Amino acid sequence: MEVNVKHLKGMHFVGQGVNPVDIHMDAKKEAGGEGLGASPMELLLMAIAGCTGIDVVCILEKMRVALDRFEIKVDGNRAEDHPKVFTGITVQYRFWGDNLPEDKLRRAIELSQEKYCSVSHTVNKTAKINYNIEINPEA
Repeated sequence: MEVNVKHLKGMHFVGQGVNPVDIHMDAKKEAGGEGLGASPMELLLMAIAGCTGIDVVCILEKMRVALDRFEIKVDGNRAEDHPKVFTGITVQYRFWGDNLPEDKLRRAIELSQEKYCSVSHTVNKTAKINYNIEINPEA
């Protein structure tokens, strides 16, 4: 696996992986950036959500569970001192649909978290990852 990241200006970078899609990264304005992209640490949380999300959708499709909507929110707590690694992460799975089987949703999440999600398994070496589930939450 390989990615290429180019410096554009200031703290703004653009990266591409195998798929030719630009991913913009930048520091927050208070850190000298222009806010023209996600921070690398935000991208790490998004990577956790994307990885586990792909797992859960794939597993639920195999279980023949139909979703109307699915979202993942990830909150990360960082250490006070440099390198300011994540020390704790909470993944919130939110599902919408009719008659969703909670046992199958939970099983799909457990399989992702315990077996399949390589991003979570990489990050959990330094941060404890917890998760919770909401079924048909209020808007």
